Amino acid sequence: MKPFASRYLLLAAFSLILGACQSHAPETAAPPAAPDAFLQLQQNIDSGELATAEDQLVALQKQSPDDPRLEPYQRQLAEAYLQRSQIVLQKGDVNAAANALARARALMPKAPALTGGANGPIRQARKAELDKAEAALQAAEAKPAAKVIDPTAESSPVALNITDGRALQRQLDDIATDVVNYHCDVIVVVPRTQDWPWLQTLLTKRVNKLEPGLAWKLEHKILRNSPAQMVLTPRKQ
Repeated sequence: MKPFASRYLLLAAFSLILGACQSHAPETAAPPAAPDAFLQLQQNIDSGELATAEDQLVALQKQSPDDPRLEPYQRQLAEAYLQRSQIVLQKGDVNAAANALARARALMPKAPALTGGANGPIRQARKAELDKAEAALQAAEAKPAAKVIDPTAESSPVALNITDGRALQRQLDDIATDVVNYHCDVIVVVPRTQDWPWLQTLLTKRVNKLEPGLAWKLEHKILRNSPAQMVLTPRKQ
């Protein structure tokens, strides 16, 4: 019995020593907790980072498709997109409003606010844009082609051929036509003072013949070293 008792006591002592060593061993630090994905999702929705929030929501849905917390966030994100749609529509950005509404619909396709009349103002704004563009196109088509000016430019200088009487007559006819059709103001630039009166008379007669009573400005400048020209500036409609 003595050998057995000795071995038993030795084993018990060894166990006590091992337990004491383990109790005094330094504890291993636990790994830092990962940021709460739902908290990040909420923060991005609140800060208007909707595209990022949508990506986070999709990732969470893939990880835990049955998590009951997902649906409220999905609804909240859809409402944020709907609110953005209304805000940018008020600012006149119809395309951005339509895109935001489409994202809201994709998130909550059965929501009454998204299946009902939410896109009514967008349709009206798009129709107004189309009507405006069509009216501008019709106005451009109705207006005759410019003779000597660039209608898209702020002003167009037209060099005058004052040494060729017939060529000058044709030029003045074209200039008068553009003055009437595009409501142009004119500055006559000549190198000699005596050139101004007769050019003024010739152009004024042509404009009055085409449209009597037209309100337009005709001015002149004397530039000694400059060739004769007329600068036509269409008035903004």
